[in-house]
Amino acid sequence: MNLDQIFSLWRPGLEILILWLVIYNILVFFEGTRARQVMRGMIILLIAFFIFQRFDFTILDWLFTKVFGISVIAVLIIFHPEIRQGLAMIGGRNIFAHALGEKELDLLMQEIVKASENLCKVKEGALIVLEKNDPLTAYAQTGVNLDAHVSSELIETVFTRNSILHDGGLLIQAGRISAAGCIFPLTDNPELNRIFGTRHRAALGLSEETDAIIIVVSEERQDVSLVYRGKLYKDLSREELISKARQIVKMRSEND
Repeated sequence: MNLDQIFSLWRPGLEILILWLVIYNILVFFEGTRARQVMRGMIILLIAFFIFQRFDFTILDWLFTKVFGISVIAVLIIFHPEIRQGLAMIGGRNIFAHALGEKELDLLMQEIVKASENLCKVKEGALIVLEKNDPLTAYAQTGVNLDAHVSSELIETVFTRNSILHDGGLLIQAGRISAAGCIFPLTDNPELNRIFGTRHRAALGLSEETDAIIIVVSEERQDVSLVYRGKLYKDLSREELISKARQIVKMRSEND
């Protein structure tokens, strides 16, 4: 048996494997966005289209060809922000990116927790973002470049009410404060309780598009929350906040 014959035997299995990987990565690509359910529907239409072609259902094949073509165009138009963001994330991903170690994370979180507790006492709000795997450089460019050591004093200064950077988010990349006054996308989740303001909506919006770890200090309720992958863990104690951040950092990105 020559190589061509061996390859012809393995070709169907290889094609199925490649198709499965493509579908899986498309779903991961849109994880946490409003486009995911639509993409699932598109994949079902695609599978149905192949089945109808295989069994020579002429009318259904013709109908699904038209529907599928229109659906692809509709998705590209309606969900172009999600597609653009996803492509930017893929293009910006760096396999040599700095990864926070447990000790370094603990030191960062100690400073963040200290600042958060002090801000709660004086009824000041804050929005602090830690970059994990997905690059946040595009968001850093919406704020003021700092490139500073992480300290509770600097965080408190940024979020002092009279500061011009007070209303934006503070971004930590590679263990340093890269920018402040950053603008993040707001979630359009209709199920979010109305007691949550712009900071919580921005935190959830960013978490729906990236794997960032986001800490929100509420000036109204004087509590601290952590947001990750569209989930809000509210009113956390010092120990709970550090433990949750450590748990998230330890996660493999495939299992986020």
